[in-house]
Amino acid sequence: MNPPELNLGAYFERVGYTGGTSPCQETLHGLHQAHTLSIPFENLDVYYNKIISLDPLSLFKKIVTLGRGGYCFEMNGLFAAVLETLGFKVTPLLARVAVDFKRTFGPKTHQVLMVETPGHRWIADVGFGKDGIIRPILLDTPEDQYQFSRTFRLEKDPRFGYILGLLTREGDRCQYAFTLDPCSEADYLMSNHFTSTFPESLFVKQRICTIPTREGRITLTDQHLKIDSKQGRKISLITNEKDFQAKLKQYFGLDLPCPIGKKGMPVSITPATSRARP
Repeated sequence: MNPPELNLGAYFERVGYTGGTSPCQETLHGLHQAHTLSIPFENLDVYYNKIISLDPLSLFKKIVTLGRGGYCFEMNGLFAAVLETLGFKVTPLLARVAVDFKRTFGPKTHQVLMVETPGHRWIADVGFGKDGIIRPILLDTPEDQYQFSRTFRLEKDPRFGYILGLLTREGDRCQYAFTLDPCSEADYLMSNHFTSTFPESLFVKQRICTIPTREGRITLTDQHLKIDSKQGRKISLITNEKDFQAKLKQYFGLDLPCPIGKKGMPVSITPATSRARP
């Protein structure tokens, strides 16, 4: 399938990317890091009962033109379209997210990508909200892979294919498992529908907005704002809707007011022309 006609210049501006555009390792790493550090993972449209469209041009409009974020199918869907437009070979995959960071996995509800550069295969994922990777992970190596303050390990598993883990002082935190079986558009449509409409889905039950930083991560939910950095963890309680909206704008550049308990109401969208980078 031919890649869609995307305005790559507008995307590069959105993520603050000024590097090269040839389909090589340097470009892949630079774009991946720029995307993850610039665009927040957020499920606000899911929470507000809005239909999640996965066609690349709709994703481009939402994330680039309107200055929004998105969750995995949106973020990785747009990233895959950008990479394919640049000439990368991208294989779409589905992963099983770990339950409570342990080696127990749910259904295939998380989109990841396998991207090839000369001589290497990489796992790319710009849309995982639980301390996900900032740069691509090399697929065929048993060595630990370091990214700023984080250490990741990708292990082969006889049952689940590969398991991605984050190494912490408290131990190995499993993130998700995946195989290299290619997925189709229909697979993503089904998984996206389940994730965005199933009553017990985390994304349906509460608002989440999160973005990594070079030192840690900033996460906002209906209950709290959590900032992880070299100095440790700072948690502030969210006291009311006004407080939530203020934090959403201050840390993520998003202005989408919708009263709690009013899911499905029209959402006022103000494009994030500039966001205070953490």
